[in-house]
Amino acid sequence: MNIADKTKHEEKLIASLINLPTRDRNKIIRNQPLTMQEKRKIKKKVNMEKQKSANQSIQLNYCTQCLTHYRHFKSVTSEFFQSLDVWQRTLKIIGSKFGTSVLSYFSFLTWLLKFNIFSFIVNFSFIIIPQLTDPKPNNLSFTGLELLTGAGSFQQTVLYYGFYTNSTIKHKGSNTSYNMQLAYIFTIGLYLVICFFSLLYSMACSFRNNFINPHVYSRGTAKLVFSWDFTITREKAVKLKQRNLTTELKENLSEIRHENVITPLKQRLSRFCIHLAAWIVSTGVAIACCAAVYFLAFNNMKFLREHKNQAATLLLPFLVCCFNLFVPLFYSSFGLVEKFEIPRHQVLVIIIRNIFLKISIIGILCYYWLNSIAVSHEECWETLIGQDIYRLLMMNFLFTLFDSIFGEFLRRIIGTKLIKSLGVPEFDIARNVLELIYTQTLLWIGIFFAPLLPFIHMITLFIMLNVKRISLMMNCLPPSKVWRASQMMTLFIFLLFFPSFTGVLCVLAITVWRLKPSAQCGPFQGLPSIIHAIYGWIEILSNRPSYLWVVWIYRNLIGSVHFFFILTLIVVIITYLYWQIIEGRKIMIKLLHEQIINEGKDKMFLVEKLLKLQESQKKTNTFPLAQERREQEVSLKWSKDGHLFILDKREWSEGTKVNLEDM
Repeated sequence: MNIADKTKHEEKLIASLINLPTRDRNKIIRNQPLTMQEKRKIKKKVNMEKQKSANQSIQLNYCTQCLTHYRHFKSVTSEFFQSLDVWQRTLKIIGSKFGTSVLSYFSFLTWLLKFNIFSFIVNFSFIIIPQLTDPKPNNLSFTGLELLTGAGSFQQTVLYYGFYTNSTIKHKGSNTSYNMQLAYIFTIGLYLVICFFSLLYSMACSFRNNFINPHVYSRGTAKLVFSWDFTITREKAVKLKQRNLTTELKENLSEIRHENVITPLKQRLSRFCIHLAAWIVSTGVAIACCAAVYFLAFNNMKFLREHKNQAATLLLPFLVCCFNLFVPLFYSSFGLVEKFEIPRHQVLVIIIRNIFLKISIIGILCYYWLNSIAVSHEECWETLIGQDIYRLLMMNFLFTLFDSIFGEFLRRIIGTKLIKSLGVPEFDIARNVLELIYTQTLLWIGIFFAPLLPFIHMITLFIMLNVKRISLMMNCLPPSKVWRASQMMTLFIFLLFFPSFTGVLCVLAITVWRLKPSAQCGPFQGLPSIIHAIYGWIEILSNRPSYLWVVWIYRNLIGSVHFFFILTLIVVIITYLYWQIIEGRKIMIKLLHEQIINEGKDKMFLVEKLLKLQESQKKTNTFPLAQERREQEVSLKWSKDGHLFILDKREWSEGTKVNLEDM
């Protein structure tokens, strides 16, 4: 097709799309055999032509204009964030080689990285930058050990709570002021509210895509067979797409095969006993680890008073990270005995055991921070808690790097050179996912005591993403049992929401409402509790008539128990509706499946009848030719007027009239 024909075809397409609804128009453009750049160009031209025709005709009403602008803004925003997704190609390569099970971990990691970038932007804009305009002198020298301990010269920086002022920041030469107390508590509170709704929205979208949509139950057959993207022309992209489709086919076929396997009763009983013993052992180990952490935590302050050096502060984080590293490895070894048929079940069991261990350890540490450090009458107990959380994050990061660089590498060397029966290791999805949830939980707790923690965690996640990717490609093999993990992302976000985020809200609520702030440091020094900063602000606004609406919102919504009760009730109702929708879809798919089976049986019955009829006709054709001629014999009778009649043995029928003269 030359340029002129292509231009005419494009003009005809644009003319036909102008009067169509937005949904139909986007669908037609999406189905065109063009590149994404050409599709966007056509879409832009259609929008421009439609805008011209709209300006010439009657002006649209206000609601329609708002809806149009919203859709345009949504489209532009979506394209902008897609252009920023620099890990898209990396994720495609991982998914094509290792399947969706390993891909779910890296998707979750990149999602958390974007989440922490947003956290850093919020804190840096409203807390850190205003404080940097009113700096304080730092008299401590940098030794290098601060990178691990978070103490020393880091203590007098914007990293920790104690560095921030409790006064109103005023700039010279202007009448503007910045209340640091309100900025600190409102920024943290607003960030937690955004996190709450973001987690709910992400969980709902993932739940809808992976549980509710009908294509989930069709096992992706239509996508695998009929959805080749013909705009792909590069050889590398074609091979990558082929490997993706091949991996998806393997996953779907593997899941169908596992569903059709029926194990005998004796084997099921033996497996139940093995699983029960594994659960008893894992629970006992978790309780022993929690008891050890409790003992170490409550003797830690006494140990630190006896040893004044910074390295002594690393003892508790080191032991906690040892538990978090080696106990999950011990849990993973249970798979050699339990031998799950479906890999998803093994991952779920390991995740439940690990989440019980890690959340229990975090709970004990929070109890230690709120009931020992916070009431110890230290000079700035908020900074001490921030330093503990910093040390835990940094030590966990080092342990993770050690496990990825040396652990998986040595495991591959041993499996390929020394003990070849072990083979090359597989990527442990459950253990790595729980590490991400564990560190994100610590970050959410520490964001109040160390506002700069999201920046540090953002850097560690970026390094971890690249290290894990390289280690996966060099040291690990694709899963020996291929399985589909499209629904694992929903589980990961749910675990991040509960018990992780809900537990964080409880800890911060106790900190804000129950604990007394330090008297000599931080933005809330001198107050009975942190929440009294808002109480005082509301009292000031209640004396100003122009701000009474803010007072009404606080007293009737934010400060009302009934509002949060109604909000919780709405969330529960929405969750129940989603659950009923998925149950209804399952019943619908089951009925349709039965209907397809019945229609197949009907077709088989008709095919059998046709085969029997064909066999009977073949038998009649085996008689001698003479007999066949006799059966098909036709009697002729001439009429007096010269007409010819054809007389069959079954019936008389008037044939073609033939004139005797013509014959």
